[in-house]
Amino acid sequence: MIAALHRNPLAVIATLAVSGALLWLMAHLVTVKPGVLFWISVLVLWALVWIGNDALSGISTLSPVATRFRNLAVPAIFGLTLLLLWQLVVKGFGISPVFLPAPSDIWVRFSTSFATLKADFIQTFLRAVLAGWAIGSLAGFLVAILCDAWGFLRRGLLPLGNLFAALPIVGVAPIMVMWFGFDWQSKAAVVVIMTFFPMLVNAVTGLEASGHLERDLMRSYGASYFDTLIKLRLPAAMPFIFNALKINSTLALIGAIVAEFFGTPIVGMGFRISTEVARFSLDMVWAEIAVAAIAGSAFYGLIARKQGERGDVQHEEISDGRGGDRGIDGWNGLGLCRGGDDPAQMGDAGPVCRLLRG
Repeated sequence: MIAALHRNPLAVIATLAVSGALLWLMAHLVTVKPGVLFWISVLVLWALVWIGNDALSGISTLSPVATRFRNLAVPAIFGLTLLLLWQLVVKGFGISPVFLPAPSDIWVRFSTSFATLKADFIQTFLRAVLAGWAIGSLAGFLVAILCDAWGFLRRGLLPLGNLFAALPIVGVAPIMVMWFGFDWQSKAAVVVIMTFFPMLVNAVTGLEASGHLERDLMRSYGASYFDTLIKLRLPAAMPFIFNALKINSTLALIGAIVAEFFGTPIVGMGFRISTEVARFSLDMVWAEIAVAAIAGSAFYGLIARKQGERGDVQHEEISDGRGGDRGIDGWNGLGLCRGGDDPAQMGDAGPVCRLLRG
């Protein structure tokens, strides 16, 4: 059946549309403790959606737009199916909202408390998370350059970095609240601590990623440490730096929310979660979790997209000889081996440049 669907995209779309619509209708009409036939129908429809989604993921596309649409549709269908099953299980088995609210209840609370959720988002994400993420990542990057320039800093700071990375956030957060007050500054300070050392470790590792051949070649050209850093070592370290930025994007949100449990004004995601749990208002808790999940995923995806765009540009530069790391054309892209065959213009790099030119 799956093989047949792979050959017929219209059948895939029809299968997903019909089975998804029926599953959505059953989720909205379900009553408490329905019969066995109802659950058998749910399983059959879920299986049809599963098969259709699997077939959709394997369909060959001819245009980039269609490929992008397929790549977005497959996880979206999977997620919507899980939400419908969640709705069916909660309503069908009569689970108390205190233990697990239904997605429909969460949506109602989301729409009615949008102003509160917006204020919490601004306080936690736009103020504490972004500020702490930027300061912590930048500080880690700058210290990594210092560690690269002076080896004793690397030998002294990296062991301390492992020590500080192991510190529990529940122990650091109250101290930061005492130092910086109850507003967002103390939460940003917690985020700085959580994001500093992942960037430090990844950046130091990335600065060592360039090959010995390239570094020896740069030295033979008479390049300074700054030239080697800018033109060779930092470009080689960018994948490690972007990985650290992506890791920090999730750590920052977690750190800011947990830090708000230990003292905050009457606004913020962590404050709202802790107070609403005490009031057994789990629908509001799940609404805050949904906002945090959407914001964190969007933040992570934005960084990953920028990393992908930079990788595409770098690949194009290497392909046309403007930034490659092999041969005379690539090193010309770094500003080296220029000046034709004039020894005065080539300077100390003259012998190596003539060798590369063959």
